[in-house]
Formats: sequence, structure tokens, C-alpha cells
Amino acid sequence: MAKKYDESSIKSLEWHQHIRLRPGMYIGKLGDGQSPDDGIYILTKEIIDNSIDEFVMGAGKTIQIEIGERSVRIRDFGRGIPLGKVIDCVSKINTGGKYDSEAFQKSVGLNGVGTKAVNALSSTFIVQSFRDGQCKKAEFSKGLLVKDYKIEATREKNGTEIYFEPDAEIFKNYRFLPGYMDERIWNYAYLNTGLSLVMNGKTFGSQNGLLDLLEKRVDETIRYPIIHLKEKDIEVAFTHGNQYGEHYYSFVNGQHTTQGGTHQAAFREGIVKGMREHFKKEFDPSDVRNCILGTVSVRIQEPVFESQTKTKLGSTTVAPGGAAIRSWIVDFVSGEVDNYLHREPETAKEILNRIVQNERERKEIAGIKKLAGERAKKANLHNKKLRDCKVHLTDHKDIRSGETMIFITEGDSASGSITKARNVQTQAVFSLRGKPLNSFGQTKKVVYENEEFNLLQHALDIENGLENLRYGKVIIATDADVDGMHIRLLMMTFFLQFFPELVEQQHLYILQTPLFRVRNKAKTIYCYDEDERDKASAELGAKNLEITRFKGLGEISPEEFGQFIGDDMRLESVSMPADASLGKMLEYYMGKNTPVRQDHIVTHLRAEAVEIL
Repeated sequence: MAKKYDESSIKSLEWHQHIRLRPGMYIGKLGDGQSPDDGIYILTKEIIDNSIDEFVMGAGKTIQIEIGERSVRIRDFGRGIPLGKVIDCVSKINTGGKYDSEAFQKSVGLNGVGTKAVNALSSTFIVQSFRDGQCKKAEFSKGLLVKDYKIEATREKNGTEIYFEPDAEIFKNYRFLPGYMDERIWNYAYLNTGLSLVMNGKTFGSQNGLLDLLEKRVDETIRYPIIHLKEKDIEVAFTHGNQYGEHYYSFVNGQHTTQGGTHQAAFREGIVKGMREHFKKEFDPSDVRNCILGTVSVRIQEPVFESQTKTKLGSTTVAPGGAAIRSWIVDFVSGEVDNYLHREPETAKEILNRIVQNERERKEIAGIKKLAGERAKKANLHNKKLRDCKVHLTDHKDIRSGETMIFITEGDSASGSITKARNVQTQAVFSLRGKPLNSFGQTKKVVYENEEFNLLQHALDIENGLENLRYGKVIIATDADVDGMHIRLLMMTFFLQFFPELVEQQHLYILQTPLFRVRNKAKTIYCYDEDERDKASAELGAKNLEITRFKGLGEISPEEFGQFIGDDMRLESVSMPADASLGKMLEYYMGKNTPVRQDHIVTHLRAEAVEIL
């Protein structure tokens, strides 16, 4: 029987109620702070974005950021929110200064919605505005005004200060890991030369913009000095190294577009066009772009992103002068590249050598690729190595957003438990056989010659890039012992060596599974480290207490495993720090070992590998 539907069925929500009911619409995923794209970091970003807008408008050259375990304070020295509008600006939807295109021509934030989301999703939210010797302060909880302070005299410099504590009812068991903010803060510095950001006592600043960004990411293996090109509203930099794949860092109005978009595609096209025009040869685009490390930043009015979290630009017609973004960027990049190479013949020579080498390697593995594809087909991939999920969306944007995932695990017992416990609609399992090959320093031929690697790249469908990636999350699931950690490291090395974009676009994760089960006759608690074990033991008491340490994933029953790969699944994103080069990190972790370094890696792998690699 149909549910009753009348006037009483129609609900009207207040602004803060809607945000709290559907937080994912505003900040993406929630999370507990173990991943750099968790919601608590997005809240922090939304407030910093507003301070950056003040700097862009010429007001304030310093932003102070204090991040505690469960709180954030951000103080800028801009103009300060007009005192009579402080409460409205943080608590009324469709209220803000960014609707006036004269005031905020190319702002980072989105019409002030972000600040309201931070307010609604915080148990404590305090805003203060300092203007011309006066201060206005207001305090909120979960979007509701708690205390409205009178305007008072102050000696503080002009600007705005916001303090907030994310609501523990929404962000379960969260804690801030300040290291996850480092890359965001560095990006703010690179994109806003002359700005000083001070986070927890550490100062971030840049004088050379995107040139500084790439110099932190490259090592001595680059083929030629970084090419840095810049004019109003657009800046690019790139070079060629020896790592496979293409590596890009793209930005729109200061927003790091981790999934690229129109501007990044045009940048790639412009590089190819410029090389073809300069050398007067119709190079294969992949030969020009393989092993490239590049970055592009544009500032445009009213950018259109594909989600509220703004990870991919969808705009096509809002470049300066109303031109299409694609043609604006392609023309600038291709023309400037051609001019630059005429001025720097030695660089042009090194680029040509790199292109010729890429062409030679591509042709060498062409035959191997065909045989590898046939082997993958004969291996009956989808019935043996891969237990696939039932959802196969044709819209890869949805897949890449995280709806589908694949667990890469080792051993029949572990893969069997995950296979039985998984959600067959969206979760797939790929079974490794023994320890993978150490691929550090290997050429891409090994991907096709090694059966495990060949089948894995076919399962993910990433042979020709991430455009056809079949899963939003690629999750390494291994035991927490030394062997499991080694397999984890070998798999991370494989992806970073040959498919670094998977890491750069935040698709690679580590599954955290409990180390302990603490229970009595009334209750069972699963614990992920010794501290959680001790707290659980104290909570349950000594009577009839049973503590089990899991030696491997195979010891966890399918019934139990279902609890660890569901809605409360603990994942850690694999990411590179902002000031590390890929080559140096791979050399450190997977180069020739010394006993001292081996001990260090094994001891610190759980803590370091996810954050550093």
C-alpha cells in the first residue's frame, strides 16, 4: 500500500538543517581525518579560501593557521567582514560579497556557501571581524547563533578570525593530522607569490610561483631546466624526467583541480602543438607527453566545476575576453613553447632526444602489448584473478568519484574472506599470487611481461591512462605483519613507477583492518592499535575479558570482515608530500638497501608509507 502523501508530507528545512542532513553535497565525504580529502580538511580549506580572496584583492599579506587535534583557528589581515553583516555572512545562504563581480573578480571560494557549511557542521564556530579599531564577535553551535557580542573597541589589525570545532556527531572519531594540510598550504603559497602563511609555527611562502612548485617535485634526473611561462591570468611550467606517465598539478582560481578538466587538457594539447610546430614533425602526442611533469594555473571569472568540492573544471567559454578556455590556453602554451625553444636550442635538443626515446620504447613494446592482451584474455581474468563487482557504469565520472572499488589482496584465505563479505554491487577483489616483483627502476616492458602486473592493469583498464579507470578506489589490503607491509610497499612502488596519476588523483588507498578483538559476553570491540585495545579493555572490565590479536586477514571471518569494508571502512589515502620528488622517494624506499635503512622502513612503514609515498 502506498504511503500517505498529503500536506503533512512536505517539509521545509532551515539552511543549517539541510547542510547537516546532506553534508556530502557541500564538502564531499566525511571521514575521520585519516585521508587528506576528508571533510574536516575541506572545512579548513573553505575558510582559508576566503582569506586568500582578501590577499588577491590586495588586502593582507599574512594568514595565520593553527590546527589542533580537534580544532582550527584561522586569522587573516584583510579588510574584515563589514561589522553589521558578520552574522549574516556566516549564517544566511545567498549572502556574501562574491556576488559583486567588481569586488571578487576571480575568487577562490564559491559565493560564501563554504563558510555557512563550516558553521552548520561545527559544534563550536566563533567569528570575529576587526575593522578600523572596532571588533564584532559572534558564536554559533551547529549553525545556530549562541551569543551575539556587542561591537567593542580593539587594537587588533583589520581582518577576520574564525575558530571552529567540527561536530563529532557528524565526523566520527575525527582528529586533524596537520601534515595532510601541508600540500594545500604550499599550493596556496605557490599560487600567491608574496603571501606568507604560518601554520602551527611553520612559514610557507613562494617568490617564483609554479617554478618553485616544480622544483620541489623534480630531482637531478630531469632532462632540461624547467620551462616557466607566465602572463596575466595564466601560468605554466613543465619539464621531462625519467618517470613513466604524465604528472600534472592544475589549478583554477587557486583551487587544486586534482581531477584536471578543461584547462589541464588544453595545457597538454598546447605542449604537443608547440613541439610539433617547432620541430615541424607530427609527433605522436603520447611520445611528446610521456615522462612530463607540468603544472598550470588559470584565473577566470565564474568557473564551472563538476562538483561542490571543485576537483574538476567543466568550463568551456569563460576565458578572458569571453573566448573558449581551450583555445585561449592552447594558443598561449603552443606559441610560448615555440618561442622559448627558438631562444634555447640546447633545451630543444634535449626535448627532441626525450621524444625520440619515448617513440622508440613505444614501438618496442607494441608487440609485447598485443601478446599481453591475448594472455589476459586467455587467463579468463574476470573469473580467476578478479572477482568483479556487478556495477559497470558507462559514466566514468561516477566511477572515479568512488562508487566502485577494488581490493588488491594476497593469499586465498584473505581474498576469500573479503570476497564473501563484500558488497557485490560495488566492491571487487583482485587476488595476488605471492610477493609482486620489485618494479623500481624497471622499464614499462615489465608491466606486460609480468603476468600479475599485466592482469592487474587490465583489471583496472589503465593501460592507456585513467580515462577508463573502472574503480573509483583502488585499495591495497594486506596483512599488518612484515610480509604484508612489504607487499604493500611493492604495490605502491608499482603504481608510482608506472601509473603515478593514480596516486596524484587520489585513487590509491590502504585498507586498515583491526589488529585486536576485545570482547566479553555482552560486547565486542575491534581495535586498530594498542591504544584502542587498552581503552576497550578498560571499558569492558577484566571480568570474562577476551583479547585476540589477528595475525592476518585470513583469520578474520567473513562475517567480521563485513564490518570493516562497509560504511565505517577505514581507508588511508596514498599521497606524496608537497616537497618531495617521486624519483627520490622511490629510490629511498625501493633502492639498494642497507640493514639500517631496512629496519627503519619496516619499523615506520605503517606510519610513513601512506603519507610519504
